[in-house]
Amino acid sequence: MSYTTGAVLGIVVALALDLVVLRTRLATTLQWWAAYAIVFAFQLLTNGWLTGRLIVTYDPGAIIGNGTVPFLGDGRIAFAPVEDLGFGFALVLGTCALWVWWGRRLRPLSEDR
Repeated sequence: MSYTTGAVLGIVVALALDLVVLRTRLATTLQWWAAYAIVFAFQLLTNGWLTGRLIVTYDPGAIIGNGTVPFLGDGRIAFAPVEDLGFGFALVLGTCALWVWWGRRLRPLSEDR
């Protein structure tokens, strides 16, 4: 499986988890997108620093682009492959959806005390 395929599957799974399985519907709220914008900015900073300095490299056959590391273009944003942004989105959405879902499940227990 390519890194691109994995990123797309990660996004689909995270959205399905949020919208269908757990029904937290975070991705439909303005609060989620405002919070994610902050995460996205810092992801670009850290990911860009690691990939721009070639501390982290990728197999050109597994990502979009030809393996060059421009700041923008050839499948990269701030040096980072766009797939990394997809994985980051999936990771953060999935984690937040689980956090909200568990919080809703545990709320009745805490109200009984």
